[in-house]
Amino acid sequence: MTRPPDAPAGRSPLPLGTKVEVRTGFDGSWSSGFVVEAHTERGYRLRRRSDDEVLPVELPAESVRRERKNSMWWY
Repeated sequence: MTRPPDAPAGRSPLPLGTKVEVRTGFDGSWSSGFVVEAHTERGYRLRRRSDDEVLPVELPAESVRRERKNSMWWY
């Protein structure tokens, strides 16, 4: 897979439409509920899944990761 010219540098970009989590600025935890809307020079533009709104800020690639499946180890 070739890297799009506008993809974040240093790693392969997450495909558009990928469900992702975002690192919060408050305590560094990860928050889910977002989708990759666009690649930018420094990171991503994301869309919130709850209301389909595109976030007004660009997020750096290191603050975005593929959404992880919840582990339900007690089942």
